[in-house]
Amino acid sequence: MISDEAIRGLLSRAWGLGDGMRVVRHDGGMGSQTWIVYQGQRRWVAKSVSPHLADSFASGLKVALLLGEADVSAGAPVPGLSGSVTVDTDSGDRVALLAWVPGIALTGMDEGEQRLIGETLARVHRVLLNQTVPGAQRFHWVDPAAAHLGLRPWVRTAVRSAVEELAGQQRESPAWPQGLLHADPAPEAFRYNAVTRQCGIIDWSSAHYGPLLYDLASAVMYLGGPGRAAAMTDAYLSAGPLTAREAADGLPVMLRFRWAVQADYFAWRITANDLTGITGPEENEKGLENARRALLLGEGTS
Repeated sequence: MISDEAIRGLLSRAWGLGDGMRVVRHDGGMGSQTWIVYQGQRRWVAKSVSPHLADSFASGLKVALLLGEADVSAGAPVPGLSGSVTVDTDSGDRVALLAWVPGIALTGMDEGEQRLIGETLARVHRVLLNQTVPGAQRFHWVDPAAAHLGLRPWVRTAVRSAVEELAGQQRESPAWPQGLLHADPAPEAFRYNAVTRQCGIIDWSSAHYGPLLYDLASAVMYLGGPGRAAAMTDAYLSAGPLTAREAADGLPVMLRFRWAVQADYFAWRITANDLTGITGPEENEKGLENARRALLLGEGTS
């Protein structure tokens, strides 16, 4: 964990932010530490990730840069005094200073917000269709033989079943549109600026290349399932690279796989006792339990 004093010193040395700089801890995401950085009327976000996530983080920042070049507000990294967009601490943590994306975080609780989420994700996918960056991880990254899936009796069986179901669907269906993915487009990643009437998307903490359907399934998962996410899905399909047929055929299987990713992720965090970004181990347990209920009981999948 990096202290507030240490991050102030790093920002001063590496980015030249000295006099008048104010740093306020903001931690809110798993796997990272964040601070809001103020200097005069300007504002940024400083973000730090653990050593095992450092290379993935650097690749994700390249995706944010791609989107910034296409006028999508995505929290692109700010080059430091050396020209690099990241700096490593003595402990191996990797730090970046990110552009502030103004606006309010969406919740997806009403139809208007859902449409904003769907339209923004579609816009992002139009930019990232068939694009890649160095270091992007290829879909998919779930290994049913991984040791941490032995954490609970049900985990490995459920994850393997979802992986096999997805593989079968991919063999039988035409190839889905591919490109760079956000991989975790929860509602709070979308920020709406009421002044400009523009919606940005933040948290490009990794780079993945794969079916764009994976991002759509992720957004559906966070909104509570296809029934509750209908407005978002309709808005996305009206503007995105995926067709209604591709979504109808592939979304149920991809959504189940997305829940398997959740099970894989939280089983790993529990096994590694990774508490980054959370207040205690019960939050990891809650994430795994949500995945169990979706995979075994079908909650959040219809």
